[in-house]
Amino acid sequence: MNGNRKRIVLAGGSGFLGRALSIHFSKEGWEVVVLTRSPNTSARQVREVAWDAHSAGPWQAELEGAAAVVNLTGKSVNCRYHARNRQEILDSRTYSTRVLGEAIGRCVNPPKVWLNSSTATIYKHTFGPAWNEDGQIEPTPEAKDVFSLEVAEAWERVFEEAQTPRTRKVALRTAMVLGMGKNSVFPMLRRLTRLGLGGTMGTGKQYVSWIHQADFCCAVEWLLEHNDMEGIVNVTAPNPLPNREMMKTLRQVCGVPGGLPAATWMLKFGAFFLRTETELIIKSRRVVPGRLLESGFRFRFPGIREAFDDLCNRKKGDHAN
Repeated sequence: MNGNRKRIVLAGGSGFLGRALSIHFSKEGWEVVVLTRSPNTSARQVREVAWDAHSAGPWQAELEGAAAVVNLTGKSVNCRYHARNRQEILDSRTYSTRVLGEAIGRCVNPPKVWLNSSTATIYKHTFGPAWNEDGQIEPTPEAKDVFSLEVAEAWERVFEEAQTPRTRKVALRTAMVLGMGKNSVFPMLRRLTRLGLGGTMGTGKQYVSWIHQADFCCAVEWLLEHNDMEGIVNVTAPNPLPNREMMKTLRQVCGVPGGLPAATWMLKFGAFFLRTETELIIKSRRVVPGRLLESGFRFRFPGIREAFDDLCNRKKGDHAN
């Protein structure tokens, strides 16, 4: 370990967001350690260490003296919500959070701050005023989000209950992150748009909350450096917009004059064959970053147009900020 650099531990950091954060913090001079089930021992920019996200192990040594821990672990929600997947979605989030909390609690020199993933989906489906961190939390049958809220609340409850008195804790209620890496939704949206399929989805009135990957990384760094930031923080761009407007903007950026719309019944039919859930599209998420803005954080991409322009000029898999 390099004692001359601040060390950040990214649990579950081998996915899209983990790779983006690894590059960002490596460029900033941090020592980056990724906890993953399948470590790549030849990784150059970061050091990858094995963990199972479920039980204690040698990986705990990486927490001693670390400046920060960011937990990104969780099975993708882009799947059908049958019983096995539901259990894996819940367990992957709560077990990883619990075991990290226990490990941090045992540290002699614990990390100064622990950022744990959560989700902006926790807020109530709405077409009204946007929700900040005081927003209402309640499932809505229309949005088919009962399971998602159960997971989000259980996830945050385990995090809150973790006994880490010497470590500041922040729950990241993150919106859809737009980037060019694997598992980001943007490459798929752009591909559909270029094929003439980028029309309104469902009614088109549902709000979309989002954040550019560069702003996500900068927001994480901001939260690490500001000791007064703890508890719940919305990590989302300040300008959510209706799906209809988002898709119109993407068509303009892609130079495509029109796109076939997809009615709600078509989305349900397609979701079945794509092995996913319509909730990911039809729920109206109108969430704003109240605490980030109040703290003075400035977004590089506050509007969807500049975010799309930037991403369309990037190559597939590009995680650079």
